[in-house]
Parts: sequence; structure tokens; C-alpha cells
Amino acid sequence: MHRIIFATGNEGKMKEIRMILKDLDCQVLSMKEAGIEADIVEDGTTFEENAVIKAKTIMEMTGDIVLADDSGLEVDAMDKAPGVYSARFMGENTSYDIKNNYILEQVKGLPMEKRSARFVCVIACAFPDGRILTTRGAFEGFIGESIAGENGFGYDPIFLVPEFGCTSAELSPEVKNEVSHRGKALNSMKDKLKDLL
Repeated sequence: MHRIIFATGNEGKMKEIRMILKDLDCQVLSMKEAGIEADIVEDGTTFEENAVIKAKTIMEMTGDIVLADDSGLEVDAMDKAPGVYSARFMGENTSYDIKNNYILEQVKGLPMEKRSARFVCVIACAFPDGRILTTRGAFEGFIGESIAGENGFGYDPIFLVPEFGCTSAELSPEVKNEVSHRGKALNSMKDKLKDLL
């Protein structure tokens, strides 16, 4: 059975990833489960560049097939910020409560159509033979007016999904995995991997 390492230490993310990849005939491990400690410098200027940097770095360390993602929130009223800097926005150790409240403050008073935003996710797969695959998914929505919902993580509680009339953090994990940026990018990657594994 193939072993795939997903270059993340984020448990919330790993839960989503395992649900989506469960029908691939392989073992999916987080870096922690694979016993890997690495400080990866994500100095790319696009989601693609950062995802590839992470996947290649861990693949070179382990010789395994490695998946990595880079994702973030683009808020149109904030000139697409925080974007590629979503995780490090307002400082590496700033809580998402503070980040989310800051973004709500930035769009306060704007009509809904001016609060458009999207989550973007790029998944990169690095193979030991040097091949690199990438897939991209986007999840369109709006910044809500308040924090709502207990599911999900990060910016989910302020991201309003119009077709469901609730935030991403109020969606069930199953629904979120079908419609989210990560779900779309991972499902596309899964389709490519099915032919290659």
C-alpha cells in the first residue's frame, strides 16, 4: 500500500483530508504521524508556489509521495488580503478570533455585494521521481456580519456561503468537503492520483 504524507501539522485540516481521500488505496499520514519535523520557509508569492515548496521539501526529506496545500482567504474589499499570507496575517501567533474581528471591522457597513470573498486552495503533489502535480479549488462567498458556527477552523466563522445561508463554520463536515476550496482541489487531485497509484 502506498504511503502519502500530507505536509501539515494542522489536525483540523487532516480530518478533512482523510475524509476526502479515504477511498484512495493508501495510507495518509500527517508530518507528525510520519515523525517529520521541518521548518519550511514558505516564501512563494502565490498559493501554487508555496504548495510546491512544501511538497518538494518533505518529499526530498522522506522519498515518499507528498501532498501539500496552500490556502487562504481573499477579501475583495481588502484588495484580496490576507490572501497568500492568511496564516501569518497580523502575525504568526495572532488568534483567529482577533484576525476574524479585524476583517469584520474592515468591511463593517459595506453592502453585501461589496463584501465578496473567496477561499482559494492549491494542492501540490511531489513524486520521488521529480514529477509535480497541482490542482486548484475556489469557494466563493461573502464576509458575514458576525462570527458564527463551531465547525471548521480559521476564517470559517466569518465566511458566509450564500447558497446555504450560513457560515462555512455552520456547515456539516460532509457538506463542507463537497463545496469547499480544499474539497474541490483535493477531489481533483484524488482523481489524478487514482490513475497514477
